Amino acid sequence: MKIIVTCGPSYEPIDEVRRITNFSTGALGSRLASALAEAGHEVICLKGVASTTLERVSQAETIPFTTNADLLERLEELGQTRSVGAIFHAAALADFRVHWEGVGRRKISSREGPITLTLVPAEKVMGKLRGYFPQAKLIGWKYELDGGMEELLEKGERQMVENHTDYCILNGAAYGEGFGVQERGKALIHCVNPQALCGWAKELVVGIGKEAEIVRPLGG
Repeated sequence: MKIIVTCGPSYEPIDEVRRITNFSTGALGSRLASALAEAGHEVICLKGVASTTLERVSQAETIPFTTNADLLERLEELGQTRSVGAIFHAAALADFRVHWEGVGRRKISSREGPITLTLVPAEKVMGKLRGYFPQAKLIGWKYELDGGMEELLEKGERQMVENHTDYCILNGAAYGEGFGVQERGKALIHCVNPQALCGWAKELVVGIGKEAEIVRPLGG
């Protein structure tokens, strides 16, 4: 089965030498991509160039990306050229892009004194995935630091409804240790560590393959 895994951070430029990003290392997505590839699947790993993990992606095609827009362009192209069974969207993308009066300049000189940057909401990549991959199982992530479990579950449910995704992986301080696998109308599945989450992902992909065999037309 062809599978896409996104991982690592995107960034948004301030000028041609400065940018804003986040603390994502890309480790979890890299491990997930390797586990699925080692299980015999054809994996495409879209990995942020700012990833700091030493975790290597083995046996998978790795494609680097920079900004949210760059990742969107690569996903759209894959949607037009590849038949994909599942997408694990683990990348930690920028929620904001930079706007300021000097946008477009190559380098801001510190001799000019203080500058004021405005952060405006960035376009959500998740909301585009169902349009690019109408038949694929879509697995999103919800990383939260504040709030309790009830609030986190509501956010995960909202993500799935608004973006027409099939699963939401919950993690961060709001969840606690490990990962929660949320599916609409089903009990939450707890994975104690990344290895357990990779095991769940491999089982999910096997199930997707069995579904495909059932619906395949006679003689197909």
